[in-house]
Amino acid sequence: MRADRLLQMLLLLQNRGRMTAPDLAAELEVSVRTVYRDAEALAASGVPLLAERGPEGGYRLVEGYRTRLTGLTEAEAGSLWLAGTPAAAAELGLGAGLATAQLKLRAALPDRLAERTRRVSERFHLDAPAWFRDADPVPHLGRVAEAVWEQRTLRVHYRRWRGEVHRGLQPLGLVLKGGIWYLVARSADGGGGSGEGDGDGAVRTYRVSRILAADGPGERFERPADFGLAAYWEGASRRLEAARYRGEAHLRVSPRALRMLPVQFGSAGARAAAGAGEPEADGWVRVVLPVESTPVAVSDLLRLGTDAEVLGPGELREAVADAVGELARRYGRSTGEGT
Repeated sequence: MRADRLLQMLLLLQNRGRMTAPDLAAELEVSVRTVYRDAEALAASGVPLLAERGPEGGYRLVEGYRTRLTGLTEAEAGSLWLAGTPAAAAELGLGAGLATAQLKLRAALPDRLAERTRRVSERFHLDAPAWFRDADPVPHLGRVAEAVWEQRTLRVHYRRWRGEVHRGLQPLGLVLKGGIWYLVARSADGGGGSGEGDGDGAVRTYRVSRILAADGPGERFERPADFGLAAYWEGASRRLEAARYRGEAHLRVSPRALRMLPVQFGSAGARAAAGAGEPEADGWVRVVLPVESTPVAVSDLLRLGTDAEVLGPGELREAVADAVGELARRYGRSTGEGT
């Protein structure tokens, strides 16, 4: 670990020039005292490192010195696919490898290209998770990732909607979607896939945060020759969306609600807004919105408040009317008791 840190420190100084001890400590996630000790170790090993005192001081390399220790290790090379999502790399235990790999790549670039990469990193930032939602706790992600990488079976204790189960899995891949980790795996013991269906050996999706315990990695298995993670995920996403939206709500909405549809209902709301009819005399329009089951649809549609009216189906309109009536009775009763 110290050797990796010394190399990171050397590459930081080579890429950025003069850096103070507190700046180095922040980058390396160590104490300032550790930076002092590491600087002494680099100097003792023959690296021409200069320590300058004063307000403009810090550590820097002798002008013109460049290390050629820029070859990537296996772990560093494997972490590069996560270059745009450092938080995900850290969750997988690849944070340090990614940081060193990026420094090595920048050190190996000509000065002009290295400067361009620095400017890009200063001006563009990717933040994948959605707003206002804490990340799922994934204490077993490291073990799951190891099993995926090594093609080894994994035995998990999994929490599904209808209770907890134990499953043997052949992990085929990990997917990070909206800040949530999913494991794509095939049953290794004939017992259930996603935890929602019967065991049929099919490939299914597991939410990693619902894995309560994970034992392994176990025996090595052979991946299906015709399996592609990206293709599977695209198809599974389409199937999930088709299964999720079981019906349609015919609505009449105000201009404000029309603007809120994509915010409240995501891509389904965006499609509904795009297909809105011509505005009526009062500015309201008619839209068709995909919805889930009636109870879920009632809860979702009530978020639009008085800016929306459900026109159909009749069952959904009646359910919304019942909910609104119950709210009126409840709040009317509360108001009466307080006067």
